[in-house]
Amino acid sequence: QVQLVESGGGLVQAGGSLRLSCAPSGSMFNINAMGWYRQAPGNQRELVATISRGGITDYAGSVKGRFTISRDSARNTVYLRMNSLKPEDTAVYFCNIRVWRMRDRDEYDYWGQGTQVTVSS
Repeated sequence: QVQLVESGGGLVQAGGSLRLSCAPSGSMFNINAMGWYRQAPGNQRELVATISRGGITDYAGSVKGRFTISRDSARNTVYLRMNSLKPEDTAVYFCNIRVWRMRDRDEYDYWGQGTQVTVSS
């Protein structure tokens, strides 16, 4: 079973920057979309940013203008550049890759294990 491997989380002061990376541990095909979600204690998991196979991006309103999602299609890797971080950005960040499974004629979501981002005030 292919797993998603995330890296780049950590502790940063408010106003600082971090870059998250996520790549599958093995081969992956028919990727429809890639994205990042986050979950703070006591809250539901929420969408942060997504990028489609065509390169169209979408952001949560709270991060628009501060975060940038990008990808390396050759490596099936997705990145999240986070600038001007705020304490309210503190959460566990999860990588998501959605693929099309031909045999099931349906989409399937892969999730990373999560990486902690902590922003101190």
